[in-house]
Amino acid sequence: MSLLSMHNRYLNGAPIPSPRKPFRSKEKCLILMIFCIFILVFCGTFLYLPELRSSSGTRESFSKMYKQIQDAGPDLLIPAPPYAEESKNNIKSNNRHFNYQADEDPHLLDDRYKLMMKIDEEQQKNQKVLERPDIALKIKFSSPKSYIENYIESEVVENMIKTVPPAKSDHYPVTVGGEDNDESIRMKRLKIVEMMRHAWDNYVKYAWGMNELKPVSKKAHNNSVFGSAPLGATIVDGLDTLYIMGLHDEFKRGREWIAKHLNFDNINMHLSVFEINIRFIGGLLSCYALTGDTLFRDKAELIANKLLPAFHTPTGIPYALINVKTGSVENYNWASASSSILSEFGTLHLEFSYLSDITNNKIFKEKVQHIRKVVKEVDKPKGLYPNYMHPKTGNWGQHHISLGGLGDSFYEYLLKSWIQSGRVDKEAREMFDEAMEAVFKHMLQESPSGLLYISDMKYDKLDQKMDALACFAGGMFGLSSKTLQNEMTNKYLTVAEGIANTCHEAYNRSTAKLAPESFKFTEGNEARAIKSSDKYYILRPETVETYFTLWRLTKNPKYRKWGWEVVEALEKHCRAEAGYSGIKNVYVPNPIKDDVQQSYFLAEMLKYLYLLFSDDSLISLNEWVFNSEAHPLPIKGHNPFYRGKH
Repeated sequence: MSLLSMHNRYLNGAPIPSPRKPFRSKEKCLILMIFCIFILVFCGTFLYLPELRSSSGTRESFSKMYKQIQDAGPDLLIPAPPYAEESKNNIKSNNRHFNYQADEDPHLLDDRYKLMMKIDEEQQKNQKVLERPDIALKIKFSSPKSYIENYIESEVVENMIKTVPPAKSDHYPVTVGGEDNDESIRMKRLKIVEMMRHAWDNYVKYAWGMNELKPVSKKAHNNSVFGSAPLGATIVDGLDTLYIMGLHDEFKRGREWIAKHLNFDNINMHLSVFEINIRFIGGLLSCYALTGDTLFRDKAELIANKLLPAFHTPTGIPYALINVKTGSVENYNWASASSSILSEFGTLHLEFSYLSDITNNKIFKEKVQHIRKVVKEVDKPKGLYPNYMHPKTGNWGQHHISLGGLGDSFYEYLLKSWIQSGRVDKEAREMFDEAMEAVFKHMLQESPSGLLYISDMKYDKLDQKMDALACFAGGMFGLSSKTLQNEMTNKYLTVAEGIANTCHEAYNRSTAKLAPESFKFTEGNEARAIKSSDKYYILRPETVETYFTLWRLTKNPKYRKWGWEVVEALEKHCRAEAGYSGIKNVYVPNPIKDDVQQSYFLAEMLKYLYLLFSDDSLISLNEWVFNSEAHPLPIKGHNPFYRGKH
C-alpha cells in the first residue's frame, strides 16, 4: 500500500477520487450571500404582499386566497350566460341548475352553452351515475335583475342553506325565463314585471312584515283576514311569483324575513285554516319545490302542525278557525248553525298530501283522505254538494250549492288532486266527474242572449246569479277536458269556453272594464251587478286564471287579448301611487279606491298575467298544478322537482 500514490489510488481497477479540499474563503462568502438573499426574498413575501399578510397566521392566509380563487374560478374560465330558451335556462351540472342574467354577451353565451352541452352529453353516456346526497349550499345573490347562483361550500359557512336536489332526470322544468318568441308579447310581459315591482317595492317601503298594504294611505292594512298579526302574508304569498319572474334579489329579502320572523307561536287570535293553508303552506311548499331549500319545507310543516287541533272533531271535518297559540277552535257564526264550509275543508288536499310526501309524516295526508271519505259516503241531494257541513254530526247544513264562494275550490281540488297524483288518484277524478254531471244537469244555464253561466242554487231554486269567484271554472273545465278523454270531454271544453266568454262580458259591460263581485242574469241585466253591494272589484284574479289556462290549452289569441285588456283597466283604475287598490264601483267613470292591496294580487293576478305572456315551457301544465292561490305544486311522477321521500 505504501507503493500507491495518494493521488492515484485504485480499487478493483477503478480510480478512487481523492478527498475534497476544504472550501476557500471566497467560496464561503459567495454561498453565504446566496443564502441571505434567499432568506430575504422568502421573508419579504410575507411582509410586503397584502394577500399573505394576516394576523391569524400563514395557514389562514393561504385558506383565504384559496377560497377567493375557488369562488372566482367558474367566471375566470367562462362567463355565466343569460337565461333565454328552455335548454339554455336549465343547464345541468351535477344535477344542479343555474339561472342566468339576460344582458350578457350572446357570443360568450354560445361558447359556454356549447361547452356545457358537450359535458352534459358525455355525462349522459355514463350510466354509472351516483345519487347526489343532500348538501349544504351557500346562495349568492347579485345585482337587482340577477339570478340565484348556487355553489357548493365544503366548510361550514354563515347563513347555511340546505337543499334537497331534484330527482335524476333527462329533463328539468323551466322555472325562470320562458320568453315568448313574439317581441310584442315580450314587451307586455315586461310590463307585468314592472307592475310586480311597483306592488312589491311599495309593500316593502310602507308595510314590510305586515300582512297587506294600503296603497293610498301608504301604511299597513290591519283589517285583513289575518288581522293585525305581523305574519307577512304578502311576503309568503308573493315569493314564488318573484322567483318565477327572476326577481331574485327581492326573493332573497323575502326568504330572509321568513327565516328570521315567520313564527306562529305567539299569535293569540283565531285564524282561518283555509287561508293559512292556501296562502302560507301553499306558498312555502311552492318555494320549496322551485328551489329545494328546506327552510320552506320545514316552515310549512311547523305551520301545518299548528292547524291539526282543528281536525279533532267526531267526523274529522275541521273547524274553520283556530287560535294557533291556544289550540281553541270555532266556526263562523253566520255559517248555517256554525257549520264548516265546503270550499274550506275541501281545499286542503293538494298541500297536505304533498307535505306528507316530502316530510315522511303521514298525519297530513291521513287527515285529508279522511275528509274525502266522509264527503264521498254522505248522501248528496241530487248528486250535489251543499256548501255547509256540521263537523260534529257530518250532516249537511243549508242546501245552498255554488261554484262560487263557499263551494268553488272543493271541486277544483278534486280534479287537481287527481292531476297532482300523476293521475293515480282515480277516486278524486270519479268524484269530480259525478259532481260536474249533476252541476251541468241542475245548475248550468244559458241567458236569453246565449251567455253560459253556473247559477247558484238554494233548496232547488236557481238564483240566476254568478260570482266573480266562479269565473275560475272556465280554466277548471278546460283542464278536465284536456287531461282525460271520456263521455264528458267535449261538454267540458264547450262549457269552459262559454264561461270564459261570460266572464269577459262581465268585465266588458262595466265602465271600468273590471267585473263586479257578482252579477245577475235577468232580462236587460245580463252579466251585470244590480245591487250596490255587488258592484265592487277587489282585484279578483279568477277570470285571468281562466284566460291563462285556456290560452295554454287552445292557443286561441283572444285570451291574450282579453288578458291585456285587464292590464289596461288595472293600470287606469287600480294603480295608486304606492301599489294597487280595489275599487268600490265598476260602473262609474272615476271609481273610488278601497285602499287595499290584496296579497293574492301578487300571488295570483300578476303571476297568471306573467305566465299568460310567457312560453308554455315556463311552469308547464304538464309538470305543475296550481293550488287555489296560484302556487304551483309539482306533479308526482312527471316533475323531478317533486322532491318527495318516496
